[in-house]
Amino acid sequence: MSRISRRRTYEGRSLPRPDEQLVDQGLAFDLGTVASRRRVLALFGAGAGAAGVGILMRGAGALASTTPGDGTSTPTVEIPEETAGPYPGDGSNGPDILEQSGIVRPDITRSFGGATGVAGGVPLTLEFTVYDLANGGIPFEGVAVYAWHCTRDGLYSMYSQGAEDENFLRGVQIADVDGKVQFATIFPGCYAGRWPHVHFEVYPDEASIVDSTNAIATSQLAFPEDVCHVVYSEPGYETSVANLAGVSLESDGIFADDSARTQLATVSGDVATGYLVTLAVGVDITTATGGAGSGGGMPGGGNA
Repeated sequence: MSRISRRRTYEGRSLPRPDEQLVDQGLAFDLGTVASRRRVLALFGAGAGAAGVGILMRGAGALASTTPGDGTSTPTVEIPEETAGPYPGDGSNGPDILEQSGIVRPDITRSFGGATGVAGGVPLTLEFTVYDLANGGIPFEGVAVYAWHCTRDGLYSMYSQGAEDENFLRGVQIADVDGKVQFATIFPGCYAGRWPHVHFEVYPDEASIVDSTNAIATSQLAFPEDVCHVVYSEPGYETSVANLAGVSLESDGIFADDSARTQLATVSGDVATGYLVTLAVGVDITTATGGAGSGGGMPGGGNA
């Protein structure tokens, strides 16, 4: 499918900065947005209007959220577009795993299609909930989410020396009626120059994953620092200890602009039973995408 041009209006109003994201339109535009959302402020009661505005306004951009019955936060801004890095495995930079039979799978710890490797590490359930912002923030049922990340040693299957013949830690799941997808995987390591993260791409449906230009969102999930310290004290993550000490969310080449404000995962669990890592992902098909491709450096180079 073709990329959709960036919109020029929002809620009937012209954007003062049409080439920028909605959250970057300036304080005057944000205040107008808040004023037009009386139905949201009503959730806070007649005596809490000021508090409602305080929640709707964070920094210079509007980051309004509602809270559905399941307790998850529904974003009203898009997940930031990020580089897919040099190891996407989606055909945009070398090998293409998305054309292989078996890529749609819930457990990505094992290789498939002739490869036999298994990625070791602290167990992790990775859960994304995707919302359709172009249709009022409803769950985005039917979209395909492709997720991939490095091993506990910082290696990427299909690319890194020693893992080039494997394809573990890569997989696709289709969003259910609640917009959710889950992957069984392991907690990734931290390699030099990058904050611990997971790459992901969102596609309109399963059929569209065969062409990376069909992606309607490309971004990255960041892990909370406290959980990383706990996991990296476990055997097998020794190299991650020093690497994590050498980087921060504020210095990371991807997350530094806002310290991963909308990309920081919520984590529960422990090293003994495994972790559940969740992220709400707002996708707006009326805005242009731009994260796919081979941008970024090698592990240790800053932007993989």
